[in-house]
Amino acid sequence: MEQKKQSLDPLATSVKYIKGVGEHRARLLAKLGIHTVEDLLEFFPRAYLSRVLNPTLKDLQPGDLVSFTADISWQDVRSTSKGKKILNVGVNDSQIGLVCVWFSYPVAYEKLLQPGKRIWLSGTLSEFNGQLQMNHPSFEVIDDSADVGGGFWKSRQLLPVYPLTEGITQGQMRNIVYHAFEALAAQINECLPQSIRAKYHWPDRKSALQIMHFCQDPERIEATRIRFAYEEFFYSQIMWARHRVHHHKESKGITFENRRHFTSALKARLPFALTAAQVRVIKEIVNDMCSDKQMSRMVQGDVGSGKTIVALFAMLLAVENGYQAALMAPTEILAEQHYQNVSRLLEGIEIPVILLKGGSYKGKALQKEQIKEISPLIVIGTHALIQKDVEFKRLGFVAVDEQHRFGVEQRARLARHKDHPDLLYLSATPIPRSLAMTVYGDLEVSRIDEMPPSRKEVITLIRSDRKLDTVLSDVRGELLKGRQAYFVCPLVEESDKLALLDAVRLHEYLKTRVYPGHRVELIHGRMPALRKDEIMRCFKAGEIHVLVSTTVIEVGVDVANATVMVIEHAERFGLAQLHQLRGRVGRGADQAYCFLIEHHPLSSVARERLATMARTNDGFLVAEKDLELRGPGELFGLEQSGLPHFRFANLIRDQHILALARSDAFAIVEKDAHLDLPEQEFVRNIYFSKYRQKEELILY
Repeated sequence: MEQKKQSLDPLATSVKYIKGVGEHRARLLAKLGIHTVEDLLEFFPRAYLSRVLNPTLKDLQPGDLVSFTADISWQDVRSTSKGKKILNVGVNDSQIGLVCVWFSYPVAYEKLLQPGKRIWLSGTLSEFNGQLQMNHPSFEVIDDSADVGGGFWKSRQLLPVYPLTEGITQGQMRNIVYHAFEALAAQINECLPQSIRAKYHWPDRKSALQIMHFCQDPERIEATRIRFAYEEFFYSQIMWARHRVHHHKESKGITFENRRHFTSALKARLPFALTAAQVRVIKEIVNDMCSDKQMSRMVQGDVGSGKTIVALFAMLLAVENGYQAALMAPTEILAEQHYQNVSRLLEGIEIPVILLKGGSYKGKALQKEQIKEISPLIVIGTHALIQKDVEFKRLGFVAVDEQHRFGVEQRARLARHKDHPDLLYLSATPIPRSLAMTVYGDLEVSRIDEMPPSRKEVITLIRSDRKLDTVLSDVRGELLKGRQAYFVCPLVEESDKLALLDAVRLHEYLKTRVYPGHRVELIHGRMPALRKDEIMRCFKAGEIHVLVSTTVIEVGVDVANATVMVIEHAERFGLAQLHQLRGRVGRGADQAYCFLIEHHPLSSVARERLATMARTNDGFLVAEKDLELRGPGELFGLEQSGLPHFRFANLIRDQHILALARSDAFAIVEKDAHLDLPEQEFVRNIYFSKYRQKEELILY
């Protein structure tokens, strides 16, 4: 059967049929995500090494990041007093030498790194006793003994360097790729229409793939990589363009009238003036709601920027028109806070407001009956709002807070509601524009990029764990002023696997040894919901002075009197998490502080995360750096968010390519939404072969 498949679709056949692979290596390649011949051809090098001896090594300085080819001149293995071995290898580039040092290394290195061999090195230069040095550099021994095709690789000055798995060498991988092209290059099909290739002067797909693996010109390689990045972006944006057309043209929404009765009353009651950013975003929302399209808009803004007030104005617009409005939050604590805040702001305005939570409790049946019978009405709740047994009488508007905590299917369930309510998604986790265009390509995006004038920036300080006593003293100073403090730990209890300070031990230490005159309490996710709610209520009321927690408070109640956030083992947290936690303080008019307690050793990524936090309070800058450091798959679960998996494109580096692809894709779909025109036959065939299943998930 496999042989038959091979003859019908050669590129879809198992990679095991390629010369030099077989069953065993096919299993190894599968670990790299290579299953078919097409996977192999699209498995691009991570770098390219030059055989040419670098003539400029003498001009480099300690601290420079370098990659070059050199010859091994000597090797020296020394043993320490504790019996550990240190490997020193001398290399030279014909003009100057340096020493490569490995303080811990596989025994195989001693055989690999023998004098007389040529080696490719990559790492950071340092200096020791006046001698240039590289500690633990990446390397590859250039071995031509197993070359193919009449010395094909031996004749190349630029060699591809592939990501590998144990059991496969660079030489073997190069030969496998060579044989794949030798056998099946003629079967490579085009994926971009000729008009687009001509527009950007790109080669056909066969030539482009050959360039990525075999080209000797680095500039041409990078120009060609852009072609593949565009290809991925283009078809993902076709999907979002089709979704938007369907959403706007084939799924009509409610046309509201901006009557300004309730909204004017709310504006008059506010104890503060709206920021210019809030006013701008409210106008954008009102324009959407007063059109005949079903609104699908996301509002991004840092913690404390005033997203909830913006959502409340939209809810009142729906209520003024006789509809129900709902606000959905990811946790009961947050839902209760929204309920309390909305109820307070609407005192004197005759609009019923109810809170619907999950689980069983007294009065829930009555609440469901009210939702079924009363309109206008404001309903605030958790995911309980989208349960099958909850029936809205006339749902006109839905706001979803912390929307990234809800998946694609939950978003779709809201949009498919029989009344076609307008949808507003709120996010206190700012999403870089490139990611928003990819994950939420169907949404219009509004940014509240201005904080209220009364809101002071949180001063963020990095402190070593050895300086913890000083931090505890600084916190005591804030407590004596009548302020409150958070302490956050990555773990609830001590772990056998991780040597981290846990919340339980820290709580006991602070309570008995550090702040005996203050009330110190503990909160974490394993507690019963009622107990957590009681603790948060007491903390908000000022009855608790110090709250020791896990990240359960990442999304939580606003406590204006809390001015200090201490994050233990800050190096264990992602940037987005750190930023969210920091946002828990500084909610009032007083100066707030965030102490990031670092424990050594630190990875370079962890060090960069903490430095970013100390550098800026801007959530959008934090998000860009987080995307750069961790990648989109770490920020958002791929399946939950609907984020495509990009093999060639980089959402940070290729933002300009994304913009081009988006413009081209939306232009095509605007003209021909169903891709029915003859000139779109090519795009239609490729698109439906790649995106049919994902489109079915989001198209509603």
